[in-house]
Amino acid sequence: MKNKVLIVEDERDIADLMALHLKRDGIEVEIAENGEQAFQSLENKSFDLLILDWMLPGISGLDICKKIRQPGSKCEITPILLVTARAQTSDIVLGLEMGADDYITKPFDLSVFIARVRALLRRSVRGVQTETENQIQIGHLVLDTERHEVRCHAGLVDLTPSEFKLLHAMMKNRGRVLTRERLIELVQGEGVAVIDRAIDTHIFGLRKKLGECANLVETIRGVGYRVADTL
Repeated sequence: MKNKVLIVEDERDIADLMALHLKRDGIEVEIAENGEQAFQSLENKSFDLLILDWMLPGISGLDICKKIRQPGSKCEITPILLVTARAQTSDIVLGLEMGADDYITKPFDLSVFIARVRALLRRSVRGVQTETENQIQIGHLVLDTERHEVRCHAGLVDLTPSEFKLLHAMMKNRGRVLTRERLIELVQGEGVAVIDRAIDTHIFGLRKKLGECANLVETIRGVGYRVADTL
């Protein structure tokens, strides 16, 4: 699955140059020329990295950065590479404090630019895995056992009790292949009765409801299923 990057840059020649080299690196690219276009793209799609020019017409890159870092934002943990002609230390510190993960100053060396992008994508949300007593997160998918909630890209996913227990079992064992028999053992319980072939039906329904997070659930042909470590 290709990484997806949104470039927010009003100088079209610079945006096209960055896009050209990212595409050569196997990355899908979309370009927005101002803050309004950027917010529209971020609302409708998911990206693994945001490359953000500071000096934009209208809404500044810094204001965009600050807004999408607000708690509950769909892009709260999406990595941000701030591109700026403002090379003063105080400006760079401000950009990082506003939520940027890294910065690069104009004019920049393309090899350095690509290296910074690659580094941020390695730490991208696709690879984020966290687990607390009540919550498991893998990429954009979050399961909360205390609230009995599942969210994908901050949107609530309505699951049946069987689907919830099935997803919980696989997320707890992420990266491991679980046979249908093992899944039945893990899922079976009070109010939840599962038979062998019903697992396939539950997986089908689960994937359909997970939407953009569905690719996390992998079929291991002839064996069973697993939740991948990353998207």
